[in-house]
Amino acid sequence: MFGKHMPKTVLISSASLMTIAIAGIASQTIDWQDLGKKLTNTTEAAGRMTNTGNPDGDTSVAATELPKQEEAHTVVAEVARPVATPQPAPAPALLQKQRSRSNGAGGGLMTFSSGAGGAVLNSGIQLEPPAMPSVRLEDRERFASAEANPLKRTSADPVSTFSVDVDTASYSYVRSTLSRGRLPTPDAVRVEEMVNYFDYNYPVPEKGGHPFSTNVSVVDTPWNEHTKLMQVGIQGYKVPLDDLPPQNLVFLIDTSGSMADANKLPLLQQSFRLLLSSLRDEDEVAIVTYAGSSGVLLEPTKVADKTRILEKINALTSGGSTAGHEGLKGAYALAETMTGDGEQTRIILATDGDFNVGLSDPDSLKRYVAEQRENGTALSVLGFGRGNYNDELMQTLAQNGQGVAAYIDTLSEARKVLVDQVVSSISMIAQDVKIQVEFNPETVAEYRLIGYETRTLKTEDFKNDKVDAGDIGAGHNVTALYEITPVGSPAEKFSDLRYGPEEKIEPVQASYSGELAFVKLRYKQPGDKEGTLIQTPVMEDTSGIPMSETLFAASVAAFGQMLKGTDYLQDWDFKAIEKLASENKGADPFGYRSEFLTLVRLADVAER
Repeated sequence: MFGKHMPKTVLISSASLMTIAIAGIASQTIDWQDLGKKLTNTTEAAGRMTNTGNPDGDTSVAATELPKQEEAHTVVAEVARPVATPQPAPAPALLQKQRSRSNGAGGGLMTFSSGAGGAVLNSGIQLEPPAMPSVRLEDRERFASAEANPLKRTSADPVSTFSVDVDTASYSYVRSTLSRGRLPTPDAVRVEEMVNYFDYNYPVPEKGGHPFSTNVSVVDTPWNEHTKLMQVGIQGYKVPLDDLPPQNLVFLIDTSGSMADANKLPLLQQSFRLLLSSLRDEDEVAIVTYAGSSGVLLEPTKVADKTRILEKINALTSGGSTAGHEGLKGAYALAETMTGDGEQTRIILATDGDFNVGLSDPDSLKRYVAEQRENGTALSVLGFGRGNYNDELMQTLAQNGQGVAAYIDTLSEARKVLVDQVVSSISMIAQDVKIQVEFNPETVAEYRLIGYETRTLKTEDFKNDKVDAGDIGAGHNVTALYEITPVGSPAEKFSDLRYGPEEKIEPVQASYSGELAFVKLRYKQPGDKEGTLIQTPVMEDTSGIPMSETLFAASVAAFGQMLKGTDYLQDWDFKAIEKLASENKGADPFGYRSEFLTLVRLADVAER
């Protein structure tokens, strides 16, 4: 198509144009005006090279000189790209050429690595990434699917049983999605984790009695004037960090190729630096990394030797597949060597959740982690990044490892989890905590538990101390909300049966006749085999929690239900939620409740 007499400078310009264009396509951001300038500069430079290389003005150029000149004008582009929407892939030849320019870990300016999330540019120089378009990233992300809890008729099913949950990963994941201008996928929304992201003004118990206080309030439901909202709040006692026994922490860090993005491994490194600043000199830290295989990066080291620990954290790089099971085995083996009398040992797994080598299905990992926790080592999980995020796997690991699951989307979130709440994250005060609520059919016609779909238990599981449930850390609080429909309310949804005998409600004992419900909690002291029972009757006028706290929790619950797509909110909208939250924001020392108002506004205009 092109004649053999075409000037070499034009051919050089075309080659440079292709190099720049391919890099731009890969990053999904091409500034054509800027590209024209670079093409002009490249053409002029090619002419200068030709004249310099051949004083006689001959336009022929040695083939071996061209790559050197192209390298001098390579455009540094961010090529990490979302994977949900099909996009043109970077040319393999270009990736190979860029790889060949690296001289090892410290010898080249830049290298390309190819991971599950696409091609990634690793550079020794930190550059401001170009603006990325708003795209869906959830298509390859995995969440446990669960239908919203149904409305139940009290006369037929008066007992509700579930395990407590102190995880907050869903809230920060939702925040990450809304900040990108999109609504989250409904399965990513766990209403109880949205509500439990916030602290509430519950009384703190004195150490020496039960490890937590139990508090209940009943108010009118904001979105339905004919129903009531019952809040159950648990507050664990608080323990200063200095009063904790020595802590042994194994940082299990995913260094696979999918962790190369700025909001993954680099943010992970910053987060662990923050955690290190929270620990005491006598605490001990070890680091295990895993990619295609696993290995010990740092043998057990006292926190007093911060310099050595930081050197290892700073030296982390990404590349390879994700042998998560091998990493877990190595971390548990190392943790076992660290545990001493009276000490607490915990593995903190940091990953985007993408296990693709070895044991990787949730059920098998659940059994493995459950077996390992019997040896006294707990497991908490920190999730990072988007594109490969496997929330289902992370929830499985944390729930069965007697730990918490958090999603770190910002450095501020890392500070919240690893600095402000470090004690509750690493020290458990109560294990296998279960809640069972029995509703009185004389006063409550219908009820529904808001959230906790993945934490529901069988009625008989409540008294069975062998059944695993959630744990509560020092200073943790837990909140649960029920919407209840009083007998005779126009909000009743179940109709009378045409066939069969009419339901007859047996009268309850006279001393119980005014109760709405009876709340029971069962828990174990750490290390105990038998549970302890706490019981609390609930009357219609029970008000053990400040009204504004219940209403703010209601606003968060309404927000989560709206994002999840439930149909219990009548004609409520995001503006009504924002108004209720704003009116009941109360004390907000860290600004979390103000941030919630911003998220509600973002959801109101987010792309659906």
